[in-house]
Amino acid sequence: MKAKDKKLALHWQVIIGLVLGAVYAWFAVANDWITFTMDYINPFGNIFINLLKMIAVPLVLFSIISGIISLKDITQLGRMGIKTLGLYLVTTLFAVSLGLVYVNLVKPGENQSVEIRTEKRIEYEIWLRENPQVERVDEINFLSNPDLADKIAEVEARLKGEEMSEWVADKVKKSENEKTKGPLSALEDVFSSNIFRSLTDSKMLQIIFFGILFGAVLSMIPKDKAKPVMDLVEGLNEVFVKMVMVIMKAMPFFVFALMAGQIVKAAGTDPAKFAELMKFYLWYGSVVVAGLLTMAFLVYPTLVKLLTGLGYGKFLKGVKNAQITAFSTSSSVATLPVTMGCLQNNLKVSKSTTSFVLPIGATVNMDGTSLYQGIAVVALAQFHMVDLSIAQQLIIVGTATIASIGAAAIPSAGLILMMVVLESVGLNPLWIAIIFPIDRILDMCRTVVNVTGDASVAAIVASTEDGFGEDLETEVDE
Repeated sequence: MKAKDKKLALHWQVIIGLVLGAVYAWFAVANDWITFTMDYINPFGNIFINLLKMIAVPLVLFSIISGIISLKDITQLGRMGIKTLGLYLVTTLFAVSLGLVYVNLVKPGENQSVEIRTEKRIEYEIWLRENPQVERVDEINFLSNPDLADKIAEVEARLKGEEMSEWVADKVKKSENEKTKGPLSALEDVFSSNIFRSLTDSKMLQIIFFGILFGAVLSMIPKDKAKPVMDLVEGLNEVFVKMVMVIMKAMPFFVFALMAGQIVKAAGTDPAKFAELMKFYLWYGSVVVAGLLTMAFLVYPTLVKLLTGLGYGKFLKGVKNAQITAFSTSSSVATLPVTMGCLQNNLKVSKSTTSFVLPIGATVNMDGTSLYQGIAVVALAQFHMVDLSIAQQLIIVGTATIASIGAAAIPSAGLILMMVVLESVGLNPLWIAIIFPIDRILDMCRTVVNVTGDASVAAIVASTEDGFGEDLETEVDE
């Protein structure tokens, strides 16, 4: 028993893995171990994410069904659904609005040299000239300024010699698919014509709807006929939860590989371009991180304290393992099993609540992504000498909120949605390539916010439904 007490807690092991991964990455870059790292270290990080995703999809399905059949009254499902979606919508609106407040106060895109910003403005006006269907957001016209003729010619020559990277082309294609969708496409996407294909393609909204429908109908049929199916669902749910616990034992090593691989990959970007934009990255990244920290460690704990009475420190201590996992995986869905465990074991939130609220949150609640989109769009506009009006920024609030619903809970999905937000206010969607070099680390941070938001809403819903379990005031498990 004493030996067990002396064992280093998992979250400390994970933090050590993150630090060692960053240290190794520094040595790898300094000593040109890039090829070795990408061939023999990075794959283990990818294996970790793949393992969690492999389990996440069936776990979401069976946990939702299990949660619904455990409800004492099926009418509780409707109440929980309204509360859950309402809270997610309110927190998303608040998050993107907070991001816009921060970016307008700090103005990270205006802290660069006039020369660089002038060049970026010229690039933007050339793009407007080539896309006459786009409505101009201001009356500034550098292309008609004779004093800038040499600079304009230089920029035009450079742009003609540049080719769209394969990465950007992929994001453009996915963005075009988003634009062709109709106004009710989000509702359409909820209903699957083939649940097996939905499971294969990880269509989370369709899986969630099927799980809710299956669980609700299972609760309506006679108990003698429903019991074998209920037992099977409960058993499968326990198996997948146990699989997560087994994988978590190797998490420190996987996190080391994941961190090392991602840093080395980022360091392999164009050094000249990175140096030129370093100042922008520093200001922009700082504002995004400040906004995300405010949401994760101030807004959510305060909201939980006011609405549930759960202490600030106790809430954060209860969800810290989920936050660390979110930071390392950059995936709300991959973190879902850990988030469920934190709420059920540490905060004593009932299984019926976590099984219903958290899978929905992992799919529709993207507060961190919405906040980041608001900051990024305005910062990029500032960098290109484009002054967005209040009305245009309100469009960003609405578009970012809507775009975040059903966003893929996978790394860098926010970049695809940002192209839609950029176009909604007449800006160049290809600007996402500018912020890509530091997107990975910001993606890790905003996933922490997404997961913390899911946990806070689950705690609030639990306090209004079946309350918390016993021993809430006891020490949270390490």
